[in-house]
Amino acid sequence: MEIHISVIGMLLIGLALVHAVFPTYFDWAKELRSLSLINRQLMYVHTFFIALVVLLMGILCLTSQKELAESTLGKKIALGFSLFWICRLLAQFFWYSPKLWQGKTFETIVHGLFILLWTYFSTVFMLIFLA
Repeated sequence: MEIHISVIGMLLIGLALVHAVFPTYFDWAKELRSLSLINRQLMYVHTFFIALVVLLMGILCLTSQKELAESTLGKKIALGFSLFWICRLLAQFFWYSPKLWQGKTFETIVHGLFILLWTYFSTVFMLIFLA
């Protein structure tokens, strides 16, 4: 199980770093212009803190595989991580409109990859908790 925790750690760090390109990729300077200042700033601040939490999850996974897999506290943390990623998996199906990806090759591939990724994270962390 420790190898899966390490793989997840690397994937989470990569995912956190990808957040840095969101403002440019999604053209937030233009797209968010019509929002109030507070809503514009909330997008940037919340994106930063989501990226930070994902980065810290990744670092914890890379530095504490044994503790996560074997200790009582580690198993509780793994349960929390599993629930977090299960919620993210559900969001992939119920909060994002299919209009965002249906009929678009790249977006459909990304949608499918995220489903696989969130399922992998959720399953590994739940298995750690249950072991």
